[in-house]
Amino acid sequence: MNKINEIYLHFDPVAFSVFGLNIHWYGIMYVLALLVALWLGKFFVKKDKMPISNTQLDNYFFWVEVGVILGARLGYIFIYSGESMYYLTQPWQIFNPFHNGEFVGIRGMSYHGAVVGFLIATAWYCKRYKQNLWLYLDLCALSIPLGYFFGRIGNFLNQELFGRVTDVPWGIYAFGALRHPSQIYEAILEGLVIFVILYFYRKKAKFQGELIAIYAMLYAIMRFICEFFREPDFNLGFIALNLTMGHILSILMFALGFIAYIYLSKSKNEYKK
Repeated sequence: MNKINEIYLHFDPVAFSVFGLNIHWYGIMYVLALLVALWLGKFFVKKDKMPISNTQLDNYFFWVEVGVILGARLGYIFIYSGESMYYLTQPWQIFNPFHNGEFVGIRGMSYHGAVVGFLIATAWYCKRYKQNLWLYLDLCALSIPLGYFFGRIGNFLNQELFGRVTDVPWGIYAFGALRHPSQIYEAILEGLVIFVILYFYRKKAKFQGELIAIYAMLYAIMRFICEFFREPDFNLGFIALNLTMGHILSILMFALGFIAYIYLSKSKNEYKK
């Protein structure tokens, strides 16, 4: 084994401590992901001359972040945790960052739950402030992927969401076996690759909502691929036909993205060239 294979044996997921509270690299990467997404949002608004003010974008960002955190946490609890009844009877534990008196942060977030929270927050914000829903969603399609890249790097540094057992030379030793660094695969495919595709495609978009529909389908495809290298959730395992919950949710997400694309392509909500 080389140093890459044994990186977890020599790497501390805790970056530093402040007044006795451990600050994990995952938390740092999460904050960085948010800042990158916000910066990209402002970059594309200015570069593509979108009719969104800086104040509107900052306000929207706050709404979306609340929706994402709530959706991601609740999605994990009700889809993946296997302890939904515990949290339903003790809801104050949902966002309790302490375990046995020790600060551990909020652990357990679901991407697909975050998507639901994001969509609800966006729809609510646009309705309340009379904004163009599809314009904001298209902006998010451009801004989210690169931020998501840092989020997956955070998963890797936090030593979670391990890959399946493998013998590839770049495998990472964890839980007594050499495993695929599936978090890195996801960072590249679900984050970096999708960002590059949408960045160059955006000028060819024909109708509002096209970018977010394409993003949904691209993410579903990339996630579906990555699920073959990622260890199934320990409490769920394989659902059917050697498919994981991630596979099933990706199929559903692709279908919704495809339906949205077909529906919006027939609308008259075209981009002005």
